[in-house]
Amino acid sequence: MEFLVRVDVSHVFELPAAERDDVIRREQERGRDLLARGVIKHFWTLVGKRANVGVWVAADAEELHDVLSDLPIWPWADIEVTPLITHFLVTEAK
Repeated sequence: MEFLVRVDVSHVFELPAAERDDVIRREQERGRDLLARGVIKHFWTLVGKRANVGVWVAADAEELHDVLSDLPIWPWADIEVTPLITHFLVTEAK
């Protein structure tokens, strides 16, 4: 199942510099791993914001929640999730 996930990381910048840098470093490592494993299918930075949006893949919402809540940045992130399904026009064209 695919999900549109928007992650606002603004609050992590309220941390002391050393702690913030450590969280961001660990988050970047986790993000690269999730991309390599195909959990994150597409990923974009939102211009002018400390936020990103991506298409994430998980078996269901519970599995996605487990992945998101295990992110190093989880305690400081505002995350919005929207489940995605194939549009009917795409299915009719097949």
